[in-house]
Amino acid sequence: MDRVAVHLWVKPEPFIVGTPPLPPPPKLGPHYLRKVAGYVRARAGAGGYPRLSWATWQRVACGKLQLAPDLAWLYFETFDSLAPRSPGQRLEWAEAAAACASEDELDQRRKELSVDTLQFLLFLFIQQLNKISLRTSLIGEEWPCPKSKVQSPDLNGKSNCRNKNWDDSSHQEFVRNHLSDMLELLLDPAEPTGSRAHGGLVSAEGVRALSFLLEGTVSRARKIYPLHELALWPPLQADSGFSRRAEAFPLAKLEAWLRACLTGNPFGTSACLRSGKKLAWAQQVEGTTKRARVACNTRAVPKVPRLVVMSQVDKQTLAKSSDTLVGAHVRIHRCNESFIYLLSPLRSVTIEKCRNSTVVLGPVQTAVHLHGCDTVRVMAVCHRLSASATTDCTFHLLTPTRPLILAGNRGVTLAPFHTHYPMLEDHMGRTGLATLPNHWDRPLTLGRDGPGGFRLLAPADFYLFVVPFQMEGDTTEIPGGLPPAYRRALGRREQKIRIWQKMVKEAGLTKDERKQFQVLVENKFNEWLINTGHRQQLDSLVPPEDPGRKATSRRWHLSDVLSRKRPGTPALWQAP
Repeated sequence: MDRVAVHLWVKPEPFIVGTPPLPPPPKLGPHYLRKVAGYVRARAGAGGYPRLSWATWQRVACGKLQLAPDLAWLYFETFDSLAPRSPGQRLEWAEAAAACASEDELDQRRKELSVDTLQFLLFLFIQQLNKISLRTSLIGEEWPCPKSKVQSPDLNGKSNCRNKNWDDSSHQEFVRNHLSDMLELLLDPAEPTGSRAHGGLVSAEGVRALSFLLEGTVSRARKIYPLHELALWPPLQADSGFSRRAEAFPLAKLEAWLRACLTGNPFGTSACLRSGKKLAWAQQVEGTTKRARVACNTRAVPKVPRLVVMSQVDKQTLAKSSDTLVGAHVRIHRCNESFIYLLSPLRSVTIEKCRNSTVVLGPVQTAVHLHGCDTVRVMAVCHRLSASATTDCTFHLLTPTRPLILAGNRGVTLAPFHTHYPMLEDHMGRTGLATLPNHWDRPLTLGRDGPGGFRLLAPADFYLFVVPFQMEGDTTEIPGGLPPAYRRALGRREQKIRIWQKMVKEAGLTKDERKQFQVLVENKFNEWLINTGHRQQLDSLVPPEDPGRKATSRRWHLSDVLSRKRPGTPALWQAP
């Protein structure tokens, strides 16, 4: 009988969503996590094991690991957001949290939450991915050198600087280098920690927990299995070391099998960029020198998380609402002076090294993260937003969690969510996101910038944003409405417009004077479009009527833009 070939790889989602670029606290290393594992196991059935309650974790994190309460909740809540849960359950929790009248009442609600203990320990361990090590940097492991690992290719097959959260080779390298430490966290409670030499045992529950990080297939089959199903499959029990009598795995045998089977993720970011499906989304605007590079991994295999990578969108408008994006992890990379509309329910979004761009997102079930961006405006309904190393970025948010302001930010501006599109509320329901609670204006500053690293947008500078596409749907207003101060500012501005219109109407202008006045207003309006950069977006929304005609010759009329009735404005592309 032929030997069964097993291929295991690291799942991308725990790293993409679960490891923000936040250096872990000193007491979140392997040594202290082993102590935590022993502590919670000793409290089996009392909120420690096999389910870890928020009350127990709060006591351990704040009392023993000396974490700040906000940071302890951040880790617990981030892991809980990764748990498989129906949209109805998420909406039910949001309703309960919104009904709390005080922080004490909310904390009592949180005590009802619990997470899988062993998986949570692994989740805490992988926070070491972003640990900054002076020693490794001195010996060259964190700098490009001939001995370093192969870096992830971009859409042209060239190597680039690694983003550890999205680089599956970094995930594989991390797991391979720390597999022994992670397995020790899963040792059977009856075995002393670190007893590898004395035949330590990993229970079936421990291997099931490791399925949080690992999955695989058999003989390149098209079906994906969690790790524990493969390890317990009768034809593979001899290789994995499973003992029916002990109902456990010898640690040394299990580790050797995992190392032998561990390989690159065939559906990860590298495979997506190397051989994934290339997507052509929007017509390239005449005069641009670069064409956007967009790719996604395969959709033919069930249970494979969809990855979409967008790179080098330069002076273009890209828009899409389709099944390709539903539940996808999206990475937007090195985009410049562009407008990007992704109007579908998304799983996560990462925006890196983008400049002078506007990004409008459909509801994001987990996290939106920005890094290294300059003058980027983001509009999103999301579970969480975090930002690091950004400059002069503005975030219009509807979020049930506090935005994370990490290290290196300058000029962060927070503002209420101020737009909508017809399918928005339907998409919010599919992702389990509600209008309350909404903590857009209560950021959590965890970087070195201190509490002054952000500002709230002044109501006088607040304007609504219109999504310029035709779609079917029932949403006709901003979900949840606007805060009173911003609503009043809009009311005062609308009143000024009415006064101005009345004044023009009562001025008694002749027909020629009205025509001359209209030309003057239109000229000023087009000057404003050019000076603010909005002309580029409007030109890219409507293709030229004549292929030989330059886009810059197009003239926009104020009445058409205000009424959104510009002839030829396309409906949002909904092709797969």
